[in-house]
Amino acid sequence: MKLHTRFAALLALASPVVFAQSSVTLYGRIDGGIQYLNHIATPSGGSTSSWTAEGGDWGTSMLGLKGSEDLGGGLSSVFDLETGLQVMNGTTSGGRLFSRRAYAGLADKRFGQIQAGRNLFIDSDGVWEFDPFVQQAFSSASLVRGRNWQQTSNNIEYHSPVFYGFDVQGQYALGNQADGFNRGAPGEFGRSDGIMLTYHSQLFDVRGIYDELRDVNGRMTNVFTSSREYFVGANVRVSKVKIQGAYTHLAAPDTPAGLADSADYYWLGATWEATHQLAVTAAAFYVHLSEGSGDATHDPAGHATMFVLGSTYNLSQRTFLYGTVAYMRNSSHANFSLLATSRDATGSANTNPLPGESQTGAYVGVMHVF
Repeated sequence: MKLHTRFAALLALASPVVFAQSSVTLYGRIDGGIQYLNHIATPSGGSTSSWTAEGGDWGTSMLGLKGSEDLGGGLSSVFDLETGLQVMNGTTSGGRLFSRRAYAGLADKRFGQIQAGRNLFIDSDGVWEFDPFVQQAFSSASLVRGRNWQQTSNNIEYHSPVFYGFDVQGQYALGNQADGFNRGAPGEFGRSDGIMLTYHSQLFDVRGIYDELRDVNGRMTNVFTSSREYFVGANVRVSKVKIQGAYTHLAAPDTPAGLADSADYYWLGATWEATHQLAVTAAAFYVHLSEGSGDATHDPAGHATMFVLGSTYNLSQRTFLYGTVAYMRNSSHANFSLLATSRDATGSANTNPLPGESQTGAYVGVMHVF
């Protein structure tokens, strides 16, 4: 009895210390608004326009739970569970409980962080910071048909500490299939990997990324769905203006013969913080595909240019209004949409114009962050 009493007393004394060294945070953001697009191709060969209620035009609505526990000596355990939301119908992205992040790991102040689980693919985690429109609906993802905002499962990741402004991130996603090391499960990507080097300073930031995103069969067969990527981006801050530019080269060496197998992608933009509440952003994005024909899933040789103008107005530290307008100009064989729509999209998911046709769009909405 005395032993039980002493043990209970020790637990009572220790519990406040344990709780004081642990933290769990509920976080998220909710985005809702209205969107307009014209020149959407129809099955009959014509085109139409649409007005739709949309959630996530400025940024994906999400709900997350993250936490850490101090293990002593500068070492902590960490976790993050995060899912994308569609506020217009109350569903989660892709039907997954945690569609964006689901990982656990260890973080050390001296040696960095290592984690395992599902996460944003490395370029999705790295490109948005150099996109003037931070991967909104009309943004850097549009002219690569969403190639730079994917998620991958079975990740092993490492994030280094910041050393004189430099840091490194590496990611390796296993396919987890017994019938082929590079293969993936149905509905998943195959083995994929990447590395990212970044330098941050008060005046400018520079980032380089190399990654390989494989299809379910473990191959790189399409520049916009499964390919090799080389990315370099820079931010420069001058007074109240931030200038952002980037270059990306995509290559898909396993593309069937005769189809376009590489693309070069550029963008340049700037954001002006007019006041503490009001910011205005303008940018131009350009993609050029190499020589080659196309089919239902592969874009042919051609090019497209997208011009985007947008603004945000802060109502508080957590809530802001936004508005964005954009224009897409396609070459004769290109059919890029202002949205990051796949080439083979059908039904209500399709927003692509007819080949060679331009597209104009706009959206307005409200974002709340918590």
